[in-house]
Amino acid sequence: MSRPAFGTAIVVATGMRTELGRISTLLREATEIETPLTKQIAKVGRWITVAILIVSAILFATGLARGYPPVDAILAAITLAVGAIPEGLPAVITIVLAIGVRRMAARRAIVRRLPAVETLGSATVICSDKTGTLTRNEMMVQQIWTPSGLYHVTGSGYAPTGELLQDGRPIAPPSDVLELLHAGALCNDSTVHLNNGSWVVTGDPTEAALEVAAQKLAGDVAGRRRAWPRIDAIPFESERKFMATLHVTPDGEQVIFLKGAPEVVLPRSMRDAAGAPIDAARIAGQVEALAAQGLRVLALAAKTTLHPLQELREEDVDGGFVFLGLQGLIDPPRSEAIAAIAACHRAGIVVKMITGDHASTALAIGRQLGLADEGSRAVTGAELERLSDDELIEVARASNVFARVAPEHKLRLVRALQRQGEVVAMTGDGVNDAPALKQADIGVAMGITGTAVSKESADIVLADDNFASIAAAVEEGRRAYDNLVKSLAFILPTNLAFALIFLVAVVFFPVEGGNALLPMLPTQLLWINLVSAVTLALPLAFEAMEPNIMRRPPRRPDAPVFNRFVAFRTVLVALLIAAGTLGLFLVQYFSDLERGIAPEVALREAQTMAVTVVTLFQVFYLIQSRSLRESILKIGLFSNPWVYVGIGVLLVLQAGFIYLPVMNLLFGTAPLSATSLLEALMVAFVIVPVIAVEKAIASRLDRAAS
Repeated sequence: MSRPAFGTAIVVATGMRTELGRISTLLREATEIETPLTKQIAKVGRWITVAILIVSAILFATGLARGYPPVDAILAAITLAVGAIPEGLPAVITIVLAIGVRRMAARRAIVRRLPAVETLGSATVICSDKTGTLTRNEMMVQQIWTPSGLYHVTGSGYAPTGELLQDGRPIAPPSDVLELLHAGALCNDSTVHLNNGSWVVTGDPTEAALEVAAQKLAGDVAGRRRAWPRIDAIPFESERKFMATLHVTPDGEQVIFLKGAPEVVLPRSMRDAAGAPIDAARIAGQVEALAAQGLRVLALAAKTTLHPLQELREEDVDGGFVFLGLQGLIDPPRSEAIAAIAACHRAGIVVKMITGDHASTALAIGRQLGLADEGSRAVTGAELERLSDDELIEVARASNVFARVAPEHKLRLVRALQRQGEVVAMTGDGVNDAPALKQADIGVAMGITGTAVSKESADIVLADDNFASIAAAVEEGRRAYDNLVKSLAFILPTNLAFALIFLVAVVFFPVEGGNALLPMLPTQLLWINLVSAVTLALPLAFEAMEPNIMRRPPRRPDAPVFNRFVAFRTVLVALLIAAGTLGLFLVQYFSDLERGIAPEVALREAQTMAVTVVTLFQVFYLIQSRSLRESILKIGLFSNPWVYVGIGVLLVLQAGFIYLPVMNLLFGTAPLSATSLLEALMVAFVIVPVIAVEKAIASRLDRAAS
């Protein structure tokens, strides 16, 4: 039976003075940004509401002035309000974004907040971590340096097979290399084991690479760990940039191993393994040379304690170490990340890499990824600390590679970019990243390596921790926004047309026998708004991407959804619908009167004709709305079959609206002749060539402007 373990806990801080308390404070200080879409939709809603109230009041007053009975004047105003309000728009917006969520999930980006779909599509800057996101997160020791020389390690991945080369020739590991590998294996919390034919890492990939290197060249890491049991450890933290472990040797002595950033380990070291004073300049030069190859460089040191220790404290690792050497680890960039960054650049999106690596390592990887050129430099966390908020704005704008950056620096970088009007997407995986993820316009957490706190603070979680998934999500976000604008440009013209129809009718139509001659009833308008929104507007949510979707710059955060293009298209289509509807309404009504049909029946047939022609206008306009700028032939006539499903369903429902007795009773409609239907079809088809010409002119103007 094993002896019970005892320990003493020392409380050094409580509540908000702890590390978790500090992060909680930063989270409270970080403000969640209202998305551009939320702002613009709210603005459109306010404008529509005010406009409807004003026009309805004018219509009511005009009706009374023209001799309308008060009931008819109120009915006209209510009818206009019913027709002008886009009842289906909120549902369409929600469904468009929901479809975007599903598409992003299929591309490995899990959306936690619905508006994030569109916001990511409008991102202007993506700040990304390096390890695992831009790189494969498959660390491997490739270079070893000790004061006796430089060595190359062969192999790939985490398989413990390879050999040591010097000047291109295999050699047996010298004693100083073995001692360096020994330190890397013991000052280590990771394990690598074989599972179903694949080598699986438990723990940090960097530490796993050190274990694999020791297994390759020195063998039996597990046996070494049993022979050198650990007593205590100071775990790695990004602030201190080192890890230290205390061990008992087989001879009963105690040894401290130190592993970390060279600039932290070197000042704590006095001599090398041969007993000579360390040559700091030579070692620093070697660190730069390794880092310039894109290697992550770790320094290792050891010292024998002067007296037995029960625990390892910070003061025990302040100095007196023997410097053992350097290990250079490679984490190759993902090929798909390189392609994704290039796609982001073509789309006008700036990508910035933020890493805890050495500046030279970060810069070398940045060059491989296409984030930096020969004249670029990496900005370090120490430099960021010295900058004021105003100075940081310029540095954040001009630099794309940030090295030795602690998680709290990310929060300052996000705020600096946002102060320039950028829409910022920020990646993170640790607890300390949570404030920056919350502050960013789009927080992107890592699904594999991310902590629960980072995921809770983020808007999107990457299922594969891959930058390519961010780029794919941006693409889907742009498609969602495009489809949203298409739906808006499809729905609003009909509502404006209703306002025009009733304004013209109240101002100019005769008052027959003391009764108002209204082209439609409120229930008929509701039929058009609700049925067409469901059957025609929703299929636009399934539209394919525009051909140039990732070759155009991001839209401005303050760019209105109801822009000049949508406004012009809305007015143009509304005028066509209003003119065609009013014309056919009058033709149907007065031709019926000439044939001796009773005025009540003639009015019902004329109103049915008005509803039918509006519906057919919507059908033909839907086909032209599938692309905002491109010809329907260019994007593919049948690339979105849901459009034709929606049209088919609507035509069946409209046939019931016209010919079913129960619908005639409920909506006050009347059957139409084949001639009347043909007239409605011919008038509604006019919208197809008109919009085709408008698209051609707009495309020509766009090319001239660019």
